[in-house]
Amino acid sequence: MKPQRTATAATTADDHILRGPLTARGISVVLPARNEELVIAETVSHCVAVLSIVAPDYEVLVVDDGSTDRTGEIADAMAAANPHVRVIHNRPNRGYGGALTAGFQAASKQLTFFMDADGQFDIRDITQLLMLREQGYRAVLGYREHRNDPLIRLINAWGWTTLVSLLYGLRVRDVDCAFKLYDTSLVRVADVVAEGAMVNTEMLVKLSRLGIKFIQVPVHHYPRVHGSASGANLKVIARAFRELLQLHTKLHTWNGTLPPEE
Repeated sequence: MKPQRTATAATTADDHILRGPLTARGISVVLPARNEELVIAETVSHCVAVLSIVAPDYEVLVVDDGSTDRTGEIADAMAAANPHVRVIHNRPNRGYGGALTAGFQAASKQLTFFMDADGQFDIRDITQLLMLREQGYRAVLGYREHRNDPLIRLINAWGWTTLVSLLYGLRVRDVDCAFKLYDTSLVRVADVVAEGAMVNTEMLVKLSRLGIKFIQVPVHHYPRVHGSASGANLKVIARAFRELLQLHTKLHTWNGTLPPEE
């Protein structure tokens, strides 16, 4: 059972949903998933229920990143039953960044949003991001107002955020929060190559080079009920630092052309 949402938070999100569509733009929702068989059906179903009201021109892209359980099988069954759902299978797994970039490459709509599939986020919070996009913000970043993760992950996250802030001048509260909305044209021009934890940093550094202004909004974050996170895994941490070293010079010299707003 999912943790109980607060009445205030649920009421606010539900009020927006009851108003109907919040955007006429199409939206691709990318859900990276590895060994999430216990929650993937609920996550996808919840996305479909909310998006069908607030952003009717949508697709849900489940990226099965080399799962060894039934995640891919469950997602395939949901895709067979609903044309709005598509599944991408990474074989072998490519890591978190590789899962995201596979989804980015498959996105076919005007907007691209991504959220972890592990049940720690609530898709209803997308209403806040969509309303800000309609106000003209092309990059809307969620941040976990009250992050429900083990202490070691909180420490690692603080250290990483501090490091990338010093190296690149990023002024982002929660660099790796998996709840972000971008114009798909920005995702395309950024052409992210990181396949590990560096993926969000690379995207944000490149967008800042294009002169994109970020707006940040608090979102809910709930304790993980099923499965296990890999963020504190030493191999994952080592890979993040390898990518940081490999991309550091390239990011400082990268330049691109800002695509026009559609």
